[in-house]
Amino acid sequence: MSLLSVLNIICAAMLHVSNGALNTHYCVPRKTVLYQNEFKLFREDGISNYSTMLMRDDLGLLLLGAREAVYALDIHNISVKKAAVYWRVTEEKQRECTYKGKQAEVECRNYIRTLHKVNDTTMYVCGTNAFSPTCDYITFIDGELRLQAKLEEGKGKCPFDPYQRYSSLMVENDLYSATSLNFLGSEPVVLRSSNLALRTEFKSSWLSEPNFVFMDLVKEGFESSTGDDDKVYLFFSENAMEYDFYSKVVVSRVARVCKGDMGGQRTLQRKWTSFLKARLDCSLPEPSLPPIVLKHEDWRENVFYAVFTPQSGLSQASAVCAYSISAIRDIFNEGKFKTPVAVETSHVKWVMHTGDVPVPRPGACIDNVARNLGMNRSLDLPDKTLQFIRDRPLMDDAVRPLTGRPLLVKQGPLLTRIVVDSVLALDGKRYAVMFIGTENGYIQKAVNYAGEMFIIEEIQLHESPMPINILRLSSPMGQLYAGSEFSAVQIPVSNCSRYHTCVNCVLARDPYCAWVFSTGQCSSVYNLAPVSNAAVQSLTEGDTSRCPSQGPVAALNLTLVLGNNIQLPCQLLSNLAQVRWRFSDRSLLSDQKYYIYSGGLLILRASESDAGVYSCDSVEEIKGRMYNQTVAVYRLQLHSGTETGVSSTPGNEATNSSISAHTAAPGLQDLNVTSEDPLSPETLNETVSVTGLEVAVALLSLICLCLLAVLLFHWNQRRWKCLKCVPPLQSQNDIADKEHTCEYMHIPNRSSEVKMLGSDKPYTANNNHTAVDFKRNGEQHFTPRPHISSVGGLGYINDESEI
Repeated sequence: MSLLSVLNIICAAMLHVSNGALNTHYCVPRKTVLYQNEFKLFREDGISNYSTMLMRDDLGLLLLGAREAVYALDIHNISVKKAAVYWRVTEEKQRECTYKGKQAEVECRNYIRTLHKVNDTTMYVCGTNAFSPTCDYITFIDGELRLQAKLEEGKGKCPFDPYQRYSSLMVENDLYSATSLNFLGSEPVVLRSSNLALRTEFKSSWLSEPNFVFMDLVKEGFESSTGDDDKVYLFFSENAMEYDFYSKVVVSRVARVCKGDMGGQRTLQRKWTSFLKARLDCSLPEPSLPPIVLKHEDWRENVFYAVFTPQSGLSQASAVCAYSISAIRDIFNEGKFKTPVAVETSHVKWVMHTGDVPVPRPGACIDNVARNLGMNRSLDLPDKTLQFIRDRPLMDDAVRPLTGRPLLVKQGPLLTRIVVDSVLALDGKRYAVMFIGTENGYIQKAVNYAGEMFIIEEIQLHESPMPINILRLSSPMGQLYAGSEFSAVQIPVSNCSRYHTCVNCVLARDPYCAWVFSTGQCSSVYNLAPVSNAAVQSLTEGDTSRCPSQGPVAALNLTLVLGNNIQLPCQLLSNLAQVRWRFSDRSLLSDQKYYIYSGGLLILRASESDAGVYSCDSVEEIKGRMYNQTVAVYRLQLHSGTETGVSSTPGNEATNSSISAHTAAPGLQDLNVTSEDPLSPETLNETVSVTGLEVAVALLSLICLCLLAVLLFHWNQRRWKCLKCVPPLQSQNDIADKEHTCEYMHIPNRSSEVKMLGSDKPYTANNNHTAVDFKRNGEQHFTPRPHISSVGGLGYINDESEI
């Protein structure tokens, strides 16, 4: 066996092992849909930061907030602008902002951060207004947007800093907001702006340098057997107070307050008496941090979905975890509290509270238990209960994910935003379909099938990489809306027409799509009755046995020119498939004669023995079953000429340039057969050709070795300890000389750092909405934060996520 053959075998084995190991943890999208100009897009010259959205299905509008502008767009086609209003800062405000050290053309502008519905024609809008947050009312009447000039103080309702993470929610004309009360951003607050305003305490045990993510209302008072109250849930991340380490540890939290909270009579006056918080757990095989809500008619079935990303740049793994409202509720209603205790080193340590808990239970809403004790309002609660919750707002237990582990772990560009749709499939079951935005401008569409995470496809929204800052979903219309720094894009939740055959339609495992026998097309399930025999769909199994048999793929006749290199293209139908080339019913492998690559097959120095039929198969494994689809077939026929790669025909001269041929085979691209290939006999002699091939294969083998090394590094990284080389030095000159001789530098453990969700670029944190679309509820945004070191090996550390 030749050296080249041995290297090929070793390389193939390494790739197989590495791919198998990585696929154990990281999902690969089955199909990649590259950028297409057909997407509906909105942008306006001179305007940026399209990061606030309000769905008004009743008006047929998508309200889009940007920098110093609010647009009313046609909800069916956002490229159609129905109205716009511009809200710019005054020169005086801009001067004041610059005097405080901010950039005039970046920070000292008015970024729209809040858009909420007030009534049928009126919305509430807030903007940063050059670090002087201001709110107003905006109306849409007779096709025109108008600011009402009823300016209100926006402090506590809207962030000062356009890049600060923030969240808000409108509940019966009461605005719940989570932001900062001061210019420096050092006074975080969870505020209810109403006739009876309430806020959090300015204590680090309540909020410690938080980054707010998302808010939503859960109507727990509806048909409650205990007479409970509705609650507002808040998701955020903050510095952990319960972990005593040499540096700060950032964790993810869920907190709640009661809608009917009125504050305390003496203790906690004008403060929340029901503020409780707990840690969210989303363990990953790498360092990570946390949600979004998929709502049901019965609030007990509500599920929050969250995106988690690592804080450190050492890892490129993101995760999605899901949490049931029941699990969160049980922690708050029945869990143990943490309590501060003094230790010898004169600092506070947080441990589980083992003493008595007052009655009524601290942090509980007014329910039947409290009413039976004669307490009908939070103002009636005893000081003992209020003092307990003032000093102990943190629960001891963490909220575990719904499945006990992440639903999805994704390697590569970090995830940024998420919305979730509930789809009724042909089997009569409902499936949660996740649409997840990424930092490089893709939408990933994923479903969890009985513990198996399956990414149906990834769609490139922008021609150039651009982080997705906000995602919104309109389930009734089946449309998805994504906002980025320089544009907003609208795409359908599915495009079943991408799948041209029954097998491809079924193997896509898309809950939105099924193969209809009568039309011979892949169509939307919305037009079909559940459990219908008129169509086929197999989501959990990917079973194509009901599909009609396909006829053979027509062979494309090509001319073989002796001595030429011949390229036969083949585009696989799935990213999960492997290619198999056959020649005269014999499987081909890469060797000195054939080179198989992702785009097809290269036949080197064609000879008479190379004439015959070549077929390219796409081989995909689903649930232990192998599916083999022939994608392309070529018949190479020996050419009688000597110099040309194209047969001469009357009226056409033979040429040495490449030729293109088309075939009806699915997925087949233009075919190029060129006689000017760099490896052809016309340009290289035989010795040089073989040498070049040997070098290429050798380089490929080296790359494989590097891949294996990286893989082993992933497996053993937590066991390896790199020592920082500090050789003994005698003088400053020695230091300058010997710094260059140090072979090892300390690399922090991957589990020791966490990074807040968002890009390092300022604009990526510019959305005041979360990654999750709670069916058209408000979202929040993340701000870039400096890297925060923490002790390694902490499986509970979570990275920021979006709801």
